[in-house]
Amino acid sequence: MVAASAIRIVPPGRPLRGKLELPGSKSITNRALLLAALSKGRSHLTGALKSDDTRYMARALQQMGVQVEEPTETSFVVTGTGALGVPEAPLFLGNAGTAVRFLTAAVAARVPGKVVLDGDEHMHKRPIGPLLSALSALGVKASAPTGCPPVTVEGTGHLAGGEVRIDAGLSSQYVSAVLMAAGCADAPVKIALQGSGLDARGYVDLTVATMQAFGGEVQAEGAMRWRVQPKPYAATDFYIEPDASAATYPWTAGVLTGGGIDVGLDPMAFSQPDAKAWQMMTLFPHMPAEIDGSQMQDAVPTLAVLAAFNQTPVRFVGIRNLRVKECDRISAVSIELNRICQGLAREEGDDLIVNGDPTLAGQSRPTRIETYSDHRIAMAFALTGLLIDGITILNPACVGKTWPGYWDALRGLGVELVVE
Repeated sequence: MVAASAIRIVPPGRPLRGKLELPGSKSITNRALLLAALSKGRSHLTGALKSDDTRYMARALQQMGVQVEEPTETSFVVTGTGALGVPEAPLFLGNAGTAVRFLTAAVAARVPGKVVLDGDEHMHKRPIGPLLSALSALGVKASAPTGCPPVTVEGTGHLAGGEVRIDAGLSSQYVSAVLMAAGCADAPVKIALQGSGLDARGYVDLTVATMQAFGGEVQAEGAMRWRVQPKPYAATDFYIEPDASAATYPWTAGVLTGGGIDVGLDPMAFSQPDAKAWQMMTLFPHMPAEIDGSQMQDAVPTLAVLAAFNQTPVRFVGIRNLRVKECDRISAVSIELNRICQGLAREEGDDLIVNGDPTLAGQSRPTRIETYSDHRIAMAFALTGLLIDGITILNPACVGKTWPGYWDALRGLGVELVVE
């Protein structure tokens, strides 16, 4: 189905109810893959996500001599030696931001030689300069002439300890990358944020928890500082919880149609920050006038689609980082909502305002939605087709980045999809 150039969603005309199985968390899977590779021994990762992003990570690790097996559709078995070898060719990582950023720091600490990390045309627009500046303070020689990948790391197999300040204004992944690599350093590493705060703090907390599961010694020292005591990571059996960002789509499908979808885990039981979006969804069609999306960034496109049917306008703030995701998601969401109905959304600086219009439900508005090769734009805008007739999603295969089975999941809930 996803090989098609477009998919049109047919409004079901009834409440959607049922149960579906979510994919594993992309964020946790790629952290666990890397930490297992940096460990000595054999790690079993269960509940894992198999998607474009995690396969890029797995292949890159294999290029550096790590044994990665896939015994089932939801598991990896990783056998590491605690070291990474020099790859024979550049590591191609598509548009997997976690893989590029995490591996940039890891190869600096564990590869005794030159490594080039590259990606597709979209990755070439995603900033990595702040991470390289932080690594430089730890003695790493790395360069990215454009400030975005490709990145060349002149690895020595060692990472100096010391203190480092990180500008995480564009991505919390810079902090996570240094934290995980710091576990392999020659001396303790103290990490402090440069700036006023950290968006998506919950993802750094995920990193800390995953490091600890693999035997790492890391402690938060207040809201903006961490201390890592170098200690060899230890192989372990590790369960990966379902993806909270993915859960926002069936949750929204249930809310929009007046039904309810069971994703197998209570919204309050997730450790991932995007699960906070559930609290906003429960308020529909009276969502608050302002929503701070800083701590649930990947859920913002989904919430914006829901807000399109809200009784009153919703302003999304704290979302500047969405401009440097797989695409400029602030602009993309605004453009595509206005493609459905002119005036439905607008940008004000880095804020997104969605002017709710409940009367859109039940209308026929033939619209071909551009997805910008962004899985979250595709999955979020497919939900508009549950209430509006004529919504067609272009390049539906882009959902393979994090949820290859997304269209089958919708069909399993009884949604008719017309393949073009």
